[in-house]
Amino acid sequence: MRVGRRTILAAGVGAIAGMAISESAAASPADGFALDFAPHQGSFASRGTVLEQIAYAAEQGFRAWEDNEAARRSVAEQEAMARALSQHGMTMGVFVASMPRWKEFQPVLGGDDDSARDAFLTDIRAAVDVAKRLNARWTTVVPGFLDPRLPVDIQQARIIDVLRRAADIMAPHGIVMVMEPLNTRTNHPRVFLQTIAQGYALAVAVNDPSVKILADLYHEQIQSGNLIPTLDQCWDEIAYLQFGDNPGRKEPGTGEINYAIICKWLKEKGFAGVIGMEHGNSAGGRAGEDRLIAAYRAINPI
Repeated sequence: MRVGRRTILAAGVGAIAGMAISESAAASPADGFALDFAPHQGSFASRGTVLEQIAYAAEQGFRAWEDNEAARRSVAEQEAMARALSQHGMTMGVFVASMPRWKEFQPVLGGDDDSARDAFLTDIRAAVDVAKRLNARWTTVVPGFLDPRLPVDIQQARIIDVLRRAADIMAPHGIVMVMEPLNTRTNHPRVFLQTIAQGYALAVAVNDPSVKILADLYHEQIQSGNLIPTLDQCWDEIAYLQFGDNPGRKEPGTGEINYAIICKWLKEKGFAGVIGMEHGNSAGGRAGEDRLIAAYRAINPI
């Protein structure tokens, strides 16, 4: 049965004025963060295994973790991650439920081939078990690529239909698929879903609490900009955020996005969800990891 549209997460995060980032700030004892910023494997690569990186992130005050590749890990690895996160009182963020084949421009979920949609739904069914093992509430979906031969309206209708079918799989388990709009100007040409506003249209049409938007602000800045007004207008359908500065897709403070102001706005909205640190480090080794921590302390709302 289709359920009425509702907001999965409350909104909000806060920010700080200024982005003065020093390695010494990262080295000081962690007082924690007001927002649930989520590092990922590689954020603290010098600290060792993924479990050791989780432990180090917790020591620094991070309260969440995300892992795009979690579905590809062994069951034993997934269960070990879940235990580590529970031990440290951390929330599991997103993992990818269905990954496009980037070089092949596949799948085309709005195309004429039903097999692409069937394969997508197979991925969604498998993601349920992964989410349960990880105690994850959110999983990322990318609605494939455009078919330049077909009207966009036909493709959109087909994607809405397959997302509704996917929601019927996820909803009984309380799992939310977050659709990620991706930029076509720098990273992902020909993707179907390109903006948060377009994701809003899809989420409203699907009309199910298991289908929401992942607002990756790196992608949105490249594709559309106007970040805070866009977030505000689409807020009811946004369940998850990701940060990354532009250009370069590194930590806040390395590019043009004023994440301090965005975090301040998010805090005022009352956002209680996870913000994925979906970017690399601007410097290597432990010095780069210190800069990463300092960058997030600089935008952490007080």
